[in-house]
Amino acid sequence: MSTTDNTPLAIQACPQEAEWWLPRHQQKQQEKSAMESVNLVFLGDSITHAWEDKGLSVWQEYYQPRGALNLGFSGDRTEHVLWRIANGELDGIAPKVLVLLVGTNNTGHRQDPAEETALGVKCILEQLKERLPTTKILLLAVFPRSAKPTQKLRCLNDKINTLVEKFADEETVFYRDLSALFLDREGYLSGEVMADYLHPNASQYPLWASAIEVFLQKHL
Repeated sequence: MSTTDNTPLAIQACPQEAEWWLPRHQQKQQEKSAMESVNLVFLGDSITHAWEDKGLSVWQEYYQPRGALNLGFSGDRTEHVLWRIANGELDGIAPKVLVLLVGTNNTGHRQDPAEETALGVKCILEQLKERLPTTKILLLAVFPRSAKPTQKLRCLNDKINTLVEKFADEETVFYRDLSALFLDREGYLSGEVMADYLHPNASQYPLWASAIEVFLQKHL
């Protein structure tokens, strides 16, 4: 879906309208300022936001001691992340690693064409590289959604991934696809993994953490 001037909504930086959203943005600015140092940032949507509840015990074990900041906001699409970057969330820090996971809400909320969502991700990466020139960016493939591999939203996310994978140079931007953690051999997604076929259950957060730990140990 695009506006009348043919500029995709996915790259038009704007805030969410939810009442809690701007207060969280402000609170995260304060949290960042209060930290002695920010070495690791997780940036994304509700799947990342949930490190603060479903994944909290894992976060406290793996990430809190390493100076980690959670910048996951439920419901965020690429344009919301772009707004947050433009409005100071990453100012004044130089983390060693940033983990980026975003795009599934572009798929779910508007069913944006994969090319437009990928362009949104590309714009985010460009902003990150400009503002955090020394940071290693771990770009995660959009997590699988929908029970069956042939369903429309799953296919959209799969197509996004084939496009954004090309943005990695394995020097500054590193791409990793964790889909195999969540799917069976036939590509089906179980309710035991994601009860709503979108958000990982609490049991999946330790698996996610383990899957990226080698990368974090190398670069933190």
